[in-house]
Amino acid sequence: MWVRLGRGVLLAVVASVAPVLVAGCTTSSGVTSGVVDVVAAENFYGDVVEQIGGPYVHVSNVLDNPNTDPHTFESSPRIAQEVAAARLVVQNGLGYDGFMNKIESAASGNRTIVVAQHVLGLPDDTPNPHLWYSPGTMPKVAAAVAADLASILPGHAASFRAGLEKFDRSLGPWIDAVAAFKTAHGGVPVATTEPVADYLLTAMGAENLSPFRFQADVMNGVDPAPQDISLVNGFFSGHQVKVFCYNEQVVDALTTSIRRNAESAGVPVVAVYETMPAGFTYQRWMLAEVQAIDAAVSTGRSTEHL
Repeated sequence: MWVRLGRGVLLAVVASVAPVLVAGCTTSSGVTSGVVDVVAAENFYGDVVEQIGGPYVHVSNVLDNPNTDPHTFESSPRIAQEVAAARLVVQNGLGYDGFMNKIESAASGNRTIVVAQHVLGLPDDTPNPHLWYSPGTMPKVAAAVAADLASILPGHAASFRAGLEKFDRSLGPWIDAVAAFKTAHGGVPVATTEPVADYLLTAMGAENLSPFRFQADVMNGVDPAPQDISLVNGFFSGHQVKVFCYNEQVVDALTTSIRRNAESAGVPVVAVYETMPAGFTYQRWMLAEVQAIDAAVSTGRSTEHL
């Protein structure tokens, strides 16, 4: 079966999955020797689960390569097997990882599914699916994960509560950096190719001059209107923006041309990612993005790779 996800790409999805038992290890409940088997559709959700669950979770991440375009992801029998064997699944929703729904509906087994969209109470027509860039998202998703882990392994509920409290505290430097930027640079004009970091930019008080229709077209693999392309390029030649946030993972001739126009005009470029780069935790990644944007606005420094 094929499903369309973003940028007009067709993704292969396994249409029939049988429950999987790993000999001598995994039970049909998805709990192995007191450890919960978890599948996270994106590695940043998986990272949060690991921080909360500690030694009581085993997490498999589906989208975990920051060097590839997540919109061109193709599922595989291995992923279908992991989902079939999992006790807990965490995903984004809003169609961003719709391939997971196909796998889950085809796989038997007893699993709890945490969908960030549903945790946040967002309707299906929410236009920007990059929920993890919003400072308000992960505390709620983390709380849902901790509650579900406690339900699955009630004997370790105190550990999951402690993990949640530690995680919430660890978000402090990021939240403080967002607030400090807003105080110092609120209203600063920026441009983007896609709405990847829009929630974060909004929280920081930045004004994104790129029309959302342009961002949505790039995100969905639709050719933007020529006047919108000219408008965005004009932000650079006219020195109307202080920073250009560029999706490092989704590149084509158009986005590369726009990035080069920004560079030629001396507008600092900051890379944003849809998948958490290697070596980061979720909170350090988000803090690094804020610091990179701050450096671009304050000193004109580009951060084209985290």
